[in-house]
Amino acid sequence: MGERGCDDGVNLLYCNHPMLPLSPLDGRYASKVAVLESYFSEEALMKARVEVEILYFIALSDEPRVRELRRLTGAERATLLRIIERFGPKEISMMKRFERRTNHDVKAVEYFLRKKLQSMSSIRKSLEFIHFGLTSEDVNNLAYGILIHRALKDVFRPELRSLLTDFGSLGRRWRKVPMLSLTHGQPATPTTLGKEFSVFMERLGRQLTTLYAFKMGGKLGGAVGNFSAHRAAYPEVNWEAFGRKFVRSLGLTPLRFTTQINPHDDIAELSHLLARINTILLDFSRDMWMYISRGVFRQKAIAGEVGSSTMPHKVNPIDFENAEGNFGMSSALFLHFAEKLPVSRLQRDLSDSTVQRNLGVAFGHHLLALQSLKKGLSRVQPDLKLLRRELEAHPEVLAEAIQTVMRRYGFTDAYDILKKLTRGEEVTREKLIAFVKTLPLPKGEKERLIEMVKN
Repeated sequence: MGERGCDDGVNLLYCNHPMLPLSPLDGRYASKVAVLESYFSEEALMKARVEVEILYFIALSDEPRVRELRRLTGAERATLLRIIERFGPKEISMMKRFERRTNHDVKAVEYFLRKKLQSMSSIRKSLEFIHFGLTSEDVNNLAYGILIHRALKDVFRPELRSLLTDFGSLGRRWRKVPMLSLTHGQPATPTTLGKEFSVFMERLGRQLTTLYAFKMGGKLGGAVGNFSAHRAAYPEVNWEAFGRKFVRSLGLTPLRFTTQINPHDDIAELSHLLARINTILLDFSRDMWMYISRGVFRQKAIAGEVGSSTMPHKVNPIDFENAEGNFGMSSALFLHFAEKLPVSRLQRDLSDSTVQRNLGVAFGHHLLALQSLKKGLSRVQPDLKLLRRELEAHPEVLAEAIQTVMRRYGFTDAYDILKKLTRGEEVTREKLIAFVKTLPLPKGEKERLIEMVKN
């Protein structure tokens, strides 16, 4: 981890050299995604591994048939849990020294804990039960699982719920604001501005419901998923039941049959879900860009802000552009995770390891996009006069309503009659009113149509 506490208050990976990081998430945008350090940084992963190892050690001590490891006292448990709570730079340095020697990050966790617990005389004789029967993937997949759960709970579900609330609020606020539709880029049947926001509220809401129900899986089973080493030492223990109980205690869904690794179908499922959310919100970002370009929305000008280095009048829709770009970056990574991670040669290969380390990058771009989108929404207001002018300029869009009423009252070829009247023709309200007056419709219906055309 880099130094903390820069003079300008920005938390960067390299505070003394903020221009050096290769990733903009660790440089230019570091302050905006700093909240994710607790879930996706190397420090967070190391701490989560320690947490899994300690909780596993405690769970083993609670298994009465593992007789050589006595049940830990309350004081001993508290001491072990404090190692997790107080995990910091000193512990990281110690663990990294072990990793440099072993060239194995999870084995370094085991050696770190052995060293740490040497000072506990009551536990010193039980150190061989640290990492007992485990393979590194048992620790890693559980660590990733609990970190992802926490990130979703603490950061992403609240962020998405807040955006959903914004969509709903704006949908209600503008529900009676009429607006010209464009289908295929051409004037079409009018809609309301609020209804168009409600479309995205419903789309996002469906995905968010799925996200709230999502749970990561958890694998515990040793070198090839069969509890082979565990059985060799303690054949009388029901290790499958032990494993299920332990995985559930971490808030994860136990996987019954695995190879050496969690097959990562859980990350694939989550990745596809987040890619769908990205796509929906990218669609919204582009719509907002086009509404701003068309003049439907005006953006608030911020004092001191520059829109163009040469054109002083510009107020560019940069927040929606940034959102679009970051949603795309996030999805590119999530879709790669979904395609790559569930594929592993036979019982294990290590190609998933380096890929999983980029989970935070995908989440980081997703968070940046959400922040940009919310900022953009806070700066727009509809131009009601323009919306009215657009509708007045295109009375031909009322042709659908007129021909549909004609169909109701039995007119033959109503669509073709209105097509001849309006398609490719200059249409005015006066022309439409004159046409409606010729129709043999009930008086009330004719008056209603005329009033519709007038307004």
